[in-house]
Amino acid sequence: MTHEELLQRQLWFVNQRFGMFIHFNSATYQFCDHQMIDWEYGHENDNEPRRYIFDPKDWNPEALDCSQWAKAAKSAGMTFAAMTAKHHEGFGLWPSRYTDHCIKNATDRRDVVQAYLKAFRDEGIEAGLYFSMLDLHHQINRKKCTPQDKEFIKNQLTELLTEYGEIPFLIIDGWNAHWGGPSYDHLPFEEIDELVKRLQPQCLLMNISCEPNLDHTDIVFYENAAGQEVDEAFAGPGASCNILTNSWFWRTTDTSMELKTADWALDKIEEMHRHNVSFLLNGAPNLHGLLDPNVLDRFKEIGERYRKPSDLDGIPEGWVYRTE
Repeated sequence: MTHEELLQRQLWFVNQRFGMFIHFNSATYQFCDHQMIDWEYGHENDNEPRRYIFDPKDWNPEALDCSQWAKAAKSAGMTFAAMTAKHHEGFGLWPSRYTDHCIKNATDRRDVVQAYLKAFRDEGIEAGLYFSMLDLHHQINRKKCTPQDKEFIKNQLTELLTEYGEIPFLIIDGWNAHWGGPSYDHLPFEEIDELVKRLQPQCLLMNISCEPNLDHTDIVFYENAAGQEVDEAFAGPGASCNILTNSWFWRTTDTSMELKTADWALDKIEEMHRHNVSFLLNGAPNLHGLLDPNVLDRFKEIGERYRKPSDLDGIPEGWVYRTE
């Protein structure tokens, strides 16, 4: 991708403005009764033994309906989406040839990546993927990322980028991050960026790394729900994400809890718009593979009031540029 092509892809992404983040993976089952736990942070950062080992047979979203998610996103006025194909625990929502720790050994063996992509594409929504470099099951972490681990990561990314059609963007997490994952010394950004661009030249590589520049990402990414606020001087290109509930993955208490308001969501979208940052609002499917009624209602309420801002037709003043 040339420098000018990258600028146009960044501009395309910023003009999406409002999208859906879908956190749905092993943590949906592991932590549904545990408040505020989405992964075993203490194992990665404080040398605690693993306490929540996930058995693929526990994966059983028997009523899985990705078209319900897509219709909910459309009702909210969202134009793009991302789903956690693999989160920090390491369980893959597609039948990977390189591990048994994926849906091919689950009770429900449906390819969730495929079902998600088809459902959102059918609704005209740009569908990207999320992939964690930090992988507790395969012991790829801040202390260990061997040549064999790197090959495993590249093999899994190759599956996702060659077997499911066009992927407009790939969100990477747990990579040289404050909360864990391999470092750039062990797993250079340039190696993964080259792989992604070689397989899909138009795919934006979006790295949740807490860096305010484009040295290791195509889009500056803010995990707003973790307190990463957009600097007042920032003018794009950026992405920001937040939650309607108290956590990224579904909890048994979510069904009856009072969600954040439509006013809150619309204010966040407008705030991000001023900084040329596209906003992702999380929707967490439950154990059955469905969004709860209160989430559906809130998405619809947002959509009834949301008006997509006019597209930028050029790069605005103050835009962040990649260092040549």
